This record gives sequence, C-alpha cells and structure tokens, in this order.
Amino acid sequence: CQKTFMDMRWNCSSIQRAPSFGPDLLKGKGCFVRSVHAPLPAPACTSVELPLCSCGPVPSEVPGPDFRWGGCGDNLRYGLQLGTAFADSPLKSSKLGTQALKAMNLHNNAVGRQVLGDSLDTKCKCHGVSGSCSVKTCWKGLPNLDEIASDLKSKYLAAIKVTHRLVGPRKQLIPKETDARPVKGTDLVYLINSPDYCTPNLHLGSLGTQDRQCNKTSLGSDSCNLMCCGRGYNAYMEEVVERCHCKYHWCCYVVCKKCRRKVERYVCK
Repeated sequence: CQKTFMDMRWNCSSIQRAPSFGPDLLKGKGCFVRSVHAPLPAPACTSVELPLCSCGPVPSEVPGPDFRWGGCGDNLRYGLQLGTAFADSPLKSSKLGTQALKAMNLHNNAVGRQVLGDSLDTKCKCHGVSGSCSVKTCWKGLPNLDEIASDLKSKYLAAIKVTHRLVGPRKQLIPKETDARPVKGTDLVYLINSPDYCTPNLHLGSLGTQDRQCNKTSLGSDSCNLMCCGRGYNAYMEEVVERCHCKYHWCCYVVCKKCRRKVERYVCK
C-alpha cells in the first residue's frame, strides 16, 4: 500500500498504526487496503508459511507440444477460501458498523479476490542442453504483489461512489450519482468522499503534505504543484553515496568504488 501510493498526497502511512486504523483507512481509502489484503494467503501455499496447503492442482487444459505441466503451482482455490474466511467472516459476524459499510467492504473484498483470480498465469522453466529450452515445465502462478496492487490502484482511481438502497426485495449498492454507470463486480466502491489531504486533520485521517518530498519536473501526482497543494516548496542539497567504477574480476565477482554526489531535493512548504 505504501509503495503503491508513495507518489500521492495520501501515501498510506497510517497503515503503520495497524490494527488501530485511522479514519482514512476505515472510510474511502479503505477500499484499496481491503481489496489488496483479501486474497493475500493464496501465494503462501507454495512456501512453508501454510503447511496445511499444498501446491495447486495440475491444470485441466491440455499442455502444448513444447511443454508439460509440473512444478509447484499456486493453490488459488485454497488461498481464496482462506482469504474469504479471514476478510469476510469478521464483517458478517460483527454487530458494529452500518449495513452499508459492511456491504461496501464485502464488495471490495470480492473485487480483490477477482483481480487475483484473473491474474493467474502460466509460468515456465526451461530444460535442455546448455539451456536450449527443448522442453519446458510449466505451472500456474500468480504475479508478485506489486503487480496486483497496481491493478487495484487503477480500479481505486476509478472507484464509484455508492449508496445502499432498497432495490426490489433487498438492499444493494447503487451509484450515488444518477448519471453514473451501474456498479459491476469488478468495480471498487466507496460511501464517503475523501478529503484533499493537503492539511492535517486527525478527525478525517489527513496528515497533510507539509515536508513531503515532491518532484519538480513531474506532471503527475508527485509534482510539487499537486503534492504541495499550491503552497510552494523548499529546495535543499543532499549528498548521496552510490556504487561506481565497477569492475568484473575473473572469476566471479564484481568490485565497486563508492562515489558521492550532491542531489537537489524538494519538499513541500
């Protein structure tokens, strides 16, 4: 979460106070955090983290002429079941919170699991003389969490504001704005608008952007104009130490020197 939002005014820093989440994570921004943690147990099945979970089943599809199924695939089914129990069960059993909030959180949990299920892909390892790849062993695996978080961030930026209303025999999440498109099972949703996060407001969960580092040349969300909310910025020089003049020695290591250089940084006023 922090890595995904590091270039935005809200940078998920309040997640460090878990499990004492602030208002930002309990309201609007929580849609991303919930959706990204709902499916997390799935990749752990291929490691020793979940000893009761084995490798995924052999895919039912027929392998191609140049590869065979093997390896230890991610057990998506087990992971999704465990993720559902971990993320959904407390919501369903708790008497705290409104029905609208529970419905929103359950919906966003399901979106996270859907993104994970759609991201399962074929991964392969080559075999053969001198890496000729005459034979490939393949399995179904998941991408790393950064890729899943990036997909969910795109959905977060396009999230739909909803209300919980009676539609027919039961209440449903429907768009707050009458001209908005219907909510799909792949859309993240929220009930309350987030603040602009420009100034500190503990009640709203805003830490403000004073002293946040910004990018003077960027046109995106990390630009000094957007990050600093028009307040301007201060520049300072920082000395950084880097590896340089690296040389390869036979066999088989690399030796580098350490070089120092000064870099201009910018922070919001």
